[in-house]
Amino acid sequence: MTEPLAPHPEKLLLLDSASLYFRAFFGVPDSVKAPDGTPINAVRGFLDIIAKLLTSYRPTDLVACWDDDWRPQWRVDLIPTYKAHRVARLVDGGPDVEEVPDALTAQVPLIRETLGALGLPIVGAPGYEADDIIGTLAARAQTPVDVVTGDRDLFQLVEDARGVRVVYTARGMSNLEDVTDAVIGERYGIRADQYADFATLRGDPSDGLPGVSGIGEKSAAALLRTYGSLDAVMAAAADGDPGMTPRVRAKIGEAHDYLTVAPTVVRVAADAPIAVASTRLPEVDAATRARGAELADRLGLGASMTRILEAMSGAPSA
Repeated sequence: MTEPLAPHPEKLLLLDSASLYFRAFFGVPDSVKAPDGTPINAVRGFLDIIAKLLTSYRPTDLVACWDDDWRPQWRVDLIPTYKAHRVARLVDGGPDVEEVPDALTAQVPLIRETLGALGLPIVGAPGYEADDIIGTLAARAQTPVDVVTGDRDLFQLVEDARGVRVVYTARGMSNLEDVTDAVIGERYGIRADQYADFATLRGDPSDGLPGVSGIGEKSAAALLRTYGSLDAVMAAAADGDPGMTPRVRAKIGEAHDYLTVAPTVVRVAADAPIAVASTRLPEVDAATRARGAELADRLGLGASMTRILEAMSGAPSA
């Protein structure tokens, strides 16, 4: 019998759940099904992702952060194009429906059921995205935080002084990248605390954020290095700062309305209304193993359930 690993320092692991279960869905063949024929590739893949993260990063605490509203109306009111290209159906009085493969939509309740059976907390809030839940929990944290996501928007949370970094999954789970202040500086030529302003200037077509016409990554970074913040860039443009070319001053001026509201859309919330009883990784006791075995049998989760239970218990996984 393998002995549990020695105690280790406290660390909170925050999962951008949708980012990870989308990755799982497209990374595991759709031929993986439950005994009744239900697709479970996203369920198994998500469990395997969590098991790998637990084994590699050894957190003491974990939260699966959830999109209770993937396209909050308060963001849409400010920038109507926000994520508009990803809307499958508008809903009066409720969250818009995101365009998601049917086979994945059917698995999301199973993912939630499985996490619940394992005692892993799922946290969301009406009117807020998972990014906002992550931002709020990171702001509250008294321990180091690892944010696991494939979304570079969350680079704005990186803060070495507080031990907050991003575990970036864009290159795959076999090539995880730990994003720190230094990484952001090397990659973009800005400080991590400038990233939200940088993203506002640059824009992001994948989120329906237009940015400033004619201002790309290099020019956005150069402006922030010179002036320090978006507010200072806008002030310099308005004042006719001779250090800024007439073309750039004109572009900033033309984008004034966008630049006035975009920071509220781009910045993740640090005050989402959430209450979490405990973020501590639960003990893997007999009851947890029994629930896991029942789910593994019913859904055909096989070795994926074994791996996550071993990872949760602190034993090395095969």
